[in-house]
Amino acid sequence: MRFMENSKPLNFIFIGRSGCGKGTQAKLLLDHFPNMVYISTGDLMRDLAKQETDTGKRIKKILDDGGLPFDDMATTLWMHQIAYTVKENRGMVCDGFPRRLNEARNLDKFLDWLERKEQTKILLIDISREEAFKRLKLRGRYDDIEDSDIKNRLDYFEERVVPTIDYYKEQNRLININGEQSREAVFKEILQKIK
Repeated sequence: MRFMENSKPLNFIFIGRSGCGKGTQAKLLLDHFPNMVYISTGDLMRDLAKQETDTGKRIKKILDDGGLPFDDMATTLWMHQIAYTVKENRGMVCDGFPRRLNEARNLDKFLDWLERKEQTKILLIDISREEAFKRLKLRGRYDDIEDSDIKNRLDYFEERVVPTIDYYKEQNRLININGEQSREAVFKEILQKIK
């Protein structure tokens, strides 16, 4: 298999500002490497919010209010998903996590335990704050309507996600991708840099 390294499959983590196209690039990568499992914190949270459980109802309220559940909830969900769905010969495409520094450390511990850390590529789809604002305004999803909502999401990135990016940078594990190109050019750059 082209994407096997040391007999272990490659894993990909996508990080970037809201609107950078992480989900789009993750799906293109899945088309390219069909043996991979796609794991999205957003999808897991939305699915949980549909459950008629105490946790499900609380998550639904938090998501409806535009908030974020406590850190360990995201960690618990994707650890559970990885544990139950990722077979030994399959890689992972992680979209939307880790965001916070403690999530990155937890994920590293888990990947270490799975003996997958060395084969995990961290891809930063890098766009400016101005570009992110412009894209979110154009995209106009229900949670992007108010300028103040967009500003809050972009502030969150600076406050909580940037330390995670720095953490990977310090370890020399971050692959920087110029996200302000066409979708095709971004994907081409990803393929060049993960070789």
